[in-house]
Amino acid sequence: MKKILLSSLKVSAIKLQLRTYIALVFSGFFLLSCHPTEKKETNDNPPNIIVIVADDLGWNDIGYHGSEINTPVLDKLVRGGIELDRFYVHSVCSPTRAALLTGRSPSRFGILGPLGDEAVFPKGTITIAELLKQKGYDTAISGKWHLGTVPKARPMNFGFNTTYGYLRGQIDPYTHLYKNGDKTWHRNDTLIDEEGHATDLITDEAIRFIEKPRENNNPFFIYIPYSVPHYPLQEPKKWTNDYEGKISNESRLMYAASVSHMDNAIGRVLSSLEKNGISENTIVLFFSDNGAQENWFPKTQYDGKFKANDVLGNNEPLRDWKASFYEGALRVPAIISWKGRLKPKKVNEAINVADVYPTLAFLVGIEIPKETNIEGVNFWSFLEGEPQPRNRIMYWRMKHGFALKKGGWKLIHLGETLEEGIDELYNTSLDPNETNNLASENESILLELKKEMEYQFSLDSSIMAKEIQ
Repeated sequence: MKKILLSSLKVSAIKLQLRTYIALVFSGFFLLSCHPTEKKETNDNPPNIIVIVADDLGWNDIGYHGSEINTPVLDKLVRGGIELDRFYVHSVCSPTRAALLTGRSPSRFGILGPLGDEAVFPKGTITIAELLKQKGYDTAISGKWHLGTVPKARPMNFGFNTTYGYLRGQIDPYTHLYKNGDKTWHRNDTLIDEEGHATDLITDEAIRFIEKPRENNNPFFIYIPYSVPHYPLQEPKKWTNDYEGKISNESRLMYAASVSHMDNAIGRVLSSLEKNGISENTIVLFFSDNGAQENWFPKTQYDGKFKANDVLGNNEPLRDWKASFYEGALRVPAIISWKGRLKPKKVNEAINVADVYPTLAFLVGIEIPKETNIEGVNFWSFLEGEPQPRNRIMYWRMKHGFALKKGGWKLIHLGETLEEGIDELYNTSLDPNETNNLASENESILLELKKEMEYQFSLDSSIMAKEIQ
């Protein structure tokens, strides 16, 4: 059995080397496809970078998608920037955050769902923060980490000069305690106690970082992952008053208030750029880590402090909720803005959260080390109107199933193994709300995507085995 396993791993490794070589050639094509003048300009004066991530914001929970929730700041940002209409993430938080920071599928690290205390990134992992730091960027995170809480797993070990916020996946907005009462609020990876609403504290720290003096006017990169509108929610009257008499459901009203609070906080961050005269040399990217959660019924969490939430987010017209493989979980609101550089429009090309890493590296003029094994694609050319390659592959994996998107087709396999379970096939180009399962009508496409899914799974297995060695 051991010989068979080793033989299988060797074959998988050879396949991986071949696919990696093809991917490098492919990504080189995209680098060459972008205008050289853009690259030269950004190298002469590297842009500041702000990545803002909402937690559990649904497709229909943002003003410009027609929501009843007021988001004037994000609405203004999208009018002056680019709406990324098909921006794909993972269906729960930790995998999305891992893909953002590493440019790889989170399953390559064995990340299949929300994480606990354990470390998941191998020592020496070159995150986008580490890559930018090596280029001279001042780097920071203010907000949610959720990629391990033990000391070796904390963000200062992965490229962040300064860190602030919370290490776990959810917190009481005022006490900042985890659901079981554990402390998780920290500064520079050391646990601290602080007073104030998490949304305000995260924003205050981000503004302090943006406005602090830097030697040689070095550029900065700050990652601002907010705690809202993830449960548990508690908002002051200042934010709930706007929805009194407009939203009858108490849970939905509190959810809406938390989104408006975050929207206002983002406005404060953007105002700090204007105040300091750096808005035209700052890239701002906003998206949600996954789609909205339908409800929350706590039992023993937070010592019973919070009521049940029968209604939280809204992903309509997309199908289903957070933690599924449907579009309501994977396709999220997203905006990229670079004042004076990007002309306002909507981009319909499919973009994956893992694409952020190589795109930012390109804009800054950094050559990505081969050992990072980046799987994302530089999407800058998409923003300029060039089409992406046909049959672009995206892959998702959790403990209860798998999903794979190839071009307009999407295969969902519901089952813990590829050998057992149920297959569903959707044409998301023609049926974005996934109402018509075409698995029985398109056997050849089903088999083609299933074969690719098996290959992606083999990469998970071979890479994880290599890391264990």
